[in-house]
Amino acid sequence: MTSAFRLAVGGDGLASLTFDLPERRVNIFTREVLAELEALLAELRGRADIAVLVLLSGKPDVFIAGADVDEIERVTEPDQAAAGSRLGQRLFSAWEALPFPTVAAIRGTCLGGGTELALASTWIAVSDRREVRIGLPEVRLGILPGWGGCTRLPRRVGLTTALEVILAGRNLSAARALRAGLADALFPDPEFLPRVAEFARSRIGRRAPRRGARGLRGLLLEGNPLGRRLVLARARARTLAQTRGHYPAPLAAIEVVGIGLDRGATAGFDAEARAIGTLAVSGVAKNLLHVFRLMEAARRDGEGPEPPEVRRPAVLGAGVMGGGIAHLVADQAGLPVRVKDVRPEALATALGHAAALFGRQVRRRRLEPAEMRRRMALLQPTLEDTGLAGCDFVIEAVVESLEVKQRLFADLDRRLRPDAVLASNTSSLSIDAIGAHAAHRGRVAGMHFFNPVDRMPLVEVVAGTWTRAETVRAVAAFARRLGKTPVVVREGPGFLVNRLLMFYSAEALWLLDEGHRVEEVDRAMVAWGMPMGPLRLADEVGLDVAAKVAHILTAAFPERLPFPAWLDRLPESGRLGLKNGRGIYRYEGRKEKAVDPEVYAAIGVRPGARPLEPGALAERLVLPMVNEAARCLEEEIVDGPAPLDLALILGTGFPPFRGGLCRWADQQGVAHLVEKLERLAREVGARHAPCEALRRIAADGGFYAAARR
Repeated sequence: MTSAFRLAVGGDGLASLTFDLPERRVNIFTREVLAELEALLAELRGRADIAVLVLLSGKPDVFIAGADVDEIERVTEPDQAAAGSRLGQRLFSAWEALPFPTVAAIRGTCLGGGTELALASTWIAVSDRREVRIGLPEVRLGILPGWGGCTRLPRRVGLTTALEVILAGRNLSAARALRAGLADALFPDPEFLPRVAEFARSRIGRRAPRRGARGLRGLLLEGNPLGRRLVLARARARTLAQTRGHYPAPLAAIEVVGIGLDRGATAGFDAEARAIGTLAVSGVAKNLLHVFRLMEAARRDGEGPEPPEVRRPAVLGAGVMGGGIAHLVADQAGLPVRVKDVRPEALATALGHAAALFGRQVRRRRLEPAEMRRRMALLQPTLEDTGLAGCDFVIEAVVESLEVKQRLFADLDRRLRPDAVLASNTSSLSIDAIGAHAAHRGRVAGMHFFNPVDRMPLVEVVAGTWTRAETVRAVAAFARRLGKTPVVVREGPGFLVNRLLMFYSAEALWLLDEGHRVEEVDRAMVAWGMPMGPLRLADEVGLDVAAKVAHILTAAFPERLPFPAWLDRLPESGRLGLKNGRGIYRYEGRKEKAVDPEVYAAIGVRPGARPLEPGALAERLVLPMVNEAARCLEEEIVDGPAPLDLALILGTGFPPFRGGLCRWADQQGVAHLVEKLERLAREVGARHAPCEALRRIAADGGFYAAARR
């Protein structure tokens, strides 16, 4: 293997070690890299000509992306996993013990093992580039920082901050890393290398300062065993409330961090290795690694030439959704964006919503006030069509009316240059129908954002019958630029996510119709791992919107997607859900208070059905989605079970620890689920009858086995 490291030593004792893994886009720690590092450390220990060593990356946007996920995925034995942890600990401890100071010079993404190596360095310097992100995302993979991260981070930044970084698995910007004490210096990127060299020379012969908790409160809480126990107990309670015990890694990390602080670094390292041995071979970790793979695949561009870069976007249709999309364009892409509507009050709503989103970023110290003003200035509200001719990417977010959208797209098609992309944010209308009157239908596609736009990570990229492949690539690429994960789906009623979700929601309403209580249904799914129950979700979406989409999909699938006769009574009686404070639940502002006891009378149902065991209730709701997923794959709505799983995880909150709908079905045994559907068809209704596509998948050994054939 070509060397991954380049060592250069200057006459003044300043040395640099550049990590540049050949034939890889990013630096990662493979077995071969670790072996090379071990040999290199032995050499460095004996060098008398090095006074200070700077660790650099040869990759333009990445410092070190962490360990090789392939290696973690292949581990099947606890001892093997623990040994891998101890190897990394030994190497990073040897780095920490070098006879001269070291400086980790971070100019791009630094994650996992990269952050752990930086923590073992004497000093950390970071560039002010926007791309810099530093973090320990291991809990998102079902494991924990096992190369010293759980032990070293609290000693550098304090217990409270360390727990925030480790348990959330979130990344810190350069400025936030400096404020947290994770970085020692922040330099302007154009001057980064010379400033790092100057910084390193000034540290020759100096020891790192004492680090840890900051401020009186930090010292009182973290400076003694009793205070630390209080902090750890609170973290454990919050974690249990958030994860409901489905994710063991954060709880294990809390315990390991506590051991490292109370019993010393050696005990902390040992606790890390033992925890890795248990976690890395667990079903949860394997499922989360599977989800990681799905995410990585979605981040890559598809086959074909790279689409032109979007320079002049526009959002047509203001209001909350339009404002959310425009905010995203200004915030993530940094582009000036025209925001067009026919009503001044709608533009005011859009700008107000965008300002509120930026304001929240400022309050959370993720954005400076001056930068907020600059990004708000990128929003260009207008009541006029003039200027649209120069736009190269238009996102339509007007009222959900086919006639209105058809007229708009026909008009845009005449105004815009031939290579401009026309994307509709429709959630339920046909892309083919929307673009039916456009002369250049090949540039019309769906770009379905999920609400709320700033928080939901999924964008469904909808390819109509006439949509060109380059249009699909352009929409997907722009979605990635906006920080979203695109999943390409094909034209069809409800596309993918709403179609599957409606079968889930319909079954929840049938359970209500049978006399099951709202709380019983919703609690079963929350316990199963969903972020909220299906009936609470209906309130969140809006009961009027849910009923409208239900009618559209029932018309498309009348035999297998019936709804109770009382479907429209709730919105007709003024119950719209969260947006007006009255729905299946009662609300004060955005806060849910309780189930409205009058809701049963409103739909003409008397609760009193014999309670079902929560697992049985959950299966009643999930199995219709499994059945319909088989039909979606047969109809080629989506290219296989992998993007289907990812879309449901990102679009509905399907529990990641279960790996996705199709992976869950495979683990349960699809043939076994077919038997359960047959029983439900006999006992509950014909809508549960397993389709022929699902039977074929069962015969092939499961969704993923069938996809490999």
